[in-house]
Amino acid sequence: MDNKSILFAGDPHGNFNSIISSVIALKPKAIVILGDFGLTVPLEIALAKITGLANIYWIPGNHDYDNADLHSNLFESDYADNNIDGRIVDICGLRVAGLGGIFKGKVWHPDEKIRWKRREDLLHFLPKNVTKNGLPLHHEAAIWHEDYERLSEQQADTLVTHEAPSCHEHGFKEIDLLAEMMGAKQIIHGHHHQYYIDTLDQNIKVIGTPLNGVVDIQGQLIKAITK
Repeated sequence: MDNKSILFAGDPHGNFNSIISSVIALKPKAIVILGDFGLTVPLEIALAKITGLANIYWIPGNHDYDNADLHSNLFESDYADNNIDGRIVDICGLRVAGLGGIFKGKVWHPDEKIRWKRREDLLHFLPKNVTKNGLPLHHEAAIWHEDYERLSEQQADTLVTHEAPSCHEHGFKEIDLLAEMMGAKQIIHGHHHQYYIDTLDQNIKVIGTPLNGVVDIQGQLIKAITK
């Protein structure tokens, strides 16, 4: 597989120039966007210039749940089925696992006792039809233990996350452990807008993606626009 066959994009926050220009210039087979889209229009409109040029996959970030418009522009877009949060997809022969969202104390934070392992457990304590999806958006933005457990029982080559592993100063050992249980050789994450490459003790490579930045499968920075 060519290093440029799959690209990975850090948090766009409304700026899709790097994604568009990288896809047009490099013609990858696929690009994976790691959350915090900041969509004021549906995703297919924001990425209209690269429609059909590459397969577009994504995981949600915490800010994609900030309000109903941001949420619907992503989750109800033409690319809704390409959400790989909580599942594994084969992309150019690479098994890519996705874990969106962040650790939240109201659901599960590694430094605290797990409050809710499953969504259905919380639903019993909420009024009916809190949102059309059943849960308030701020709860949907969480990493749910049931998704974590389900992924941990499967195998993947690469784990893409919004939350960071422990090599980042604000990261979590639980992300390391998930990659290790899955047999993944690398973690590529967003959220902190910091570009770096590191290696965990388990010899798992970590690539942090920058704000509006795009990297290839080896972590080489393709382009970053910070304005």
